[in-house]
Amino acid sequence: MAKPASRKTGRSGGSSVFTGVLIGLIVGAILAVGVALWATGNNPFKPATPAETPRPAAPAAEGPEAAPSFDFYKVLPGGAQGELPPSTVPATPAARYYLQAGAFQNADDADNLKAQLAMLGVEAVIQTGEVADKGVFHRVRVGPFRALDEVNRTRSLLTQNNIPATLVKEVPTPQETP
Repeated sequence: MAKPASRKTGRSGGSSVFTGVLIGLIVGAILAVGVALWATGNNPFKPATPAETPRPAAPAAEGPEAAPSFDFYKVLPGGAQGELPPSTVPATPAARYYLQAGAFQNADDADNLKAQLAMLGVEAVIQTGEVADKGVFHRVRVGPFRALDEVNRTRSLLTQNNIPATLVKEVPTPQETP
């Protein structure tokens, strides 16, 4: 009669899967630590530089060591009680000058003029705003300029190319500081 087959000769079930997952986790953790150390520049196997030996402290004075004393009013600038530091008066902001080359209700016309100015080497911006009782206007402006001699040079270039320009002066309002 034939012998019955042993149970140990077959597959052992889930133990090989568990072993594979465990080995994968260990290898992944080792690689992650290695990449982290490489990215930060830390090398735990590199010998540390010898630390400086601390110098012996000076002999302590007799009695308790006096801590530095700070007096609030002596630390302030000026050194006198109740004296306020000199206030700085803000200078009036400098005026900015623009050359307005045109104002159009049609945005395409404003873009065309801006392109013409770009062909001349003049950088322009289009400002869109609403004018009371007239609707939306697109202003083509060149600038800002700080000095009038720059304005005059640009204006003469625009005049040579038959582009009329109007000078606009803008004085920024000073900001209040609390």
